[in-house]
Amino acid sequence: MRKTAMQRKTAETDISAKLCIDGSGKYSIDTGCGFLDHMLELFTRHGSFDLELSCKGDTHVDYHHTAEDIGIVLGSCFLDALGDMKGITRYGYMLLPMDEALILTSVDISGRAHLEYGLEIPTQKIGDFDTELVREFFEAFVRTSKLTLHLRQVSGFNSHHITECAFKSFARALAAAAAVDEKHKNEIPSTKGTLL
Repeated sequence: MRKTAMQRKTAETDISAKLCIDGSGKYSIDTGCGFLDHMLELFTRHGSFDLELSCKGDTHVDYHHTAEDIGIVLGSCFLDALGDMKGITRYGYMLLPMDEALILTSVDISGRAHLEYGLEIPTQKIGDFDTELVREFFEAFVRTSKLTLHLRQVSGFNSHHITECAFKSFARALAAAAAVDEKHKNEIPSTKGTLL
C-alpha cells in the first residue's frame, strides 16, 4: 500500500493529512471551508484514495491560505507516497461531464511541475469561497507533487458544476497516472531512468 502522513504548521495554517493512494475512497475531511471540504471529498471518492485531512486556518481573513496550503500538503503527500515511481503508468487523462460542464484533464507524473489552467469560472464566489482559489489549489498541488497538469474546460456555465467537474476529472486522471502498470511494474517509465 502506497501511503504517507504529513503535518505542516505555519502562522497561517495547521494541517494534518494521511493519504493512501491505493485506497477505496474513504475520507474524513475538515478544512474549515464547506465548499473545499466538498471538493476534496469528491476528489478522494473519485480517485479511490483514502484521505484524512484537517486544517485550522486563518479563515477569519479568507480561505486563500487554507486552499493553497492544503494544495501544498496534498501534493507533497502524493509525491512521498509514490516513492521511486517504479511501475506507475505515469500518464492519465479524463474527459468528464457534469450536466452542461465538460472538463478535460491530462496528467503526467513527470518530475516537472507545470500547470496549464483553462477553467473559466463565471462567478467570483461559490457560497463564501472565492473561485480564484481553485487555481491556487491546483498550482500548489502541482508545485509540490512535481507533476504536469492540463485542465481544459470544454463547456460549462455553472460555477459549481465547472469546479466540481474539474476536481472529479483531476482525481480520475491522477488515479490512472498513479496506477501500477503490471506489465512494467519493476521499471521507471522514463528513458532517463528517473522521474525525480
